[in-house]
Amino acid sequence: MRNLIIVALALIAVQQPRDPLVREGATTKIGPHVYIIPDDDVPLVPNVGIIVGDRATLVIDTGLGPKNGETIAREAAKLSKNSELYLAVTHVHPEHDLGAQAFPATTKMIRSRGQDADIAEFGLQLANTFASQSPVRAQLLKDATYRKTDISFDQRHELDLGGVRVRMETVGPTHTRGDTVFFVDGDNVLFAGDVVMSAFPALASPYSSVRAWLTALDRLDAMKPRIIVPSHGRLVDASGIARYREYFRAVQTRVADLKRQGKSVDEASQLVQTELQSKYPDMAQPARISGAAKAAYAE
Repeated sequence: MRNLIIVALALIAVQQPRDPLVREGATTKIGPHVYIIPDDDVPLVPNVGIIVGDRATLVIDTGLGPKNGETIAREAAKLSKNSELYLAVTHVHPEHDLGAQAFPATTKMIRSRGQDADIAEFGLQLANTFASQSPVRAQLLKDATYRKTDISFDQRHELDLGGVRVRMETVGPTHTRGDTVFFVDGDNVLFAGDVVMSAFPALASPYSSVRAWLTALDRLDAMKPRIIVPSHGRLVDASGIARYREYFRAVQTRVADLKRQGKSVDEASQLVQTELQSKYPDMAQPARISGAAKAAYAE
């Protein structure tokens, strides 16, 4: 199961020709303290967050490899001369975490224990697959490694940057076991990782759970975000949470019905994929429906 997930993620990435480079000079302000470097819909490029307080700055996600990390570090330095810099990630897939080593040595790396567990179990498997797909990706990932965690937390961690607070909460196992979201108090901006996006959700871990995802969506809804910054793709609002909740409930209901009819997991997932990609024609990457259906079947 684990190897199949890694292969599926790799196939999605290899089909896209654009080089996964974070764009320098594209930083955009979306709140009093919040900036993003948008992904421009380039595969393997995340929407990067930079939150600037009076005392410290927090960067969320690092790009694919040290070169992208250097770009993001330069963009953060343009926005603030704070003496303290923190770095955190929505999850530990290569395009989100493997640029961390390029940040200054004094940077404090924050991860949830679920993220550290994912690193310990899966290591550089997905990174090695990405590196095998093109010379550009291989060069970006050359000598890339996971930076040591300086601050580790279980469920919640609050960071006071001076004049602005960021709440970090673990919500996995959703897209990954270590999925972590970030809510910027006052600005009401939520960095939701892959837990809320405009595309179909990807259950990318052997630990991924539809039930856990629905619980996570309820928690995110209670935060009342004004803007949601997903890992990839366009920004959304709270309606994105409602849309994901509706979709997952539809998956659960239909899978349960097909299972009662005696359909196998493969038959059920194929039927659900056909039906729901028609119901949600504006959502990208419908091939992900099958994974959600299989997880719901097992649950």
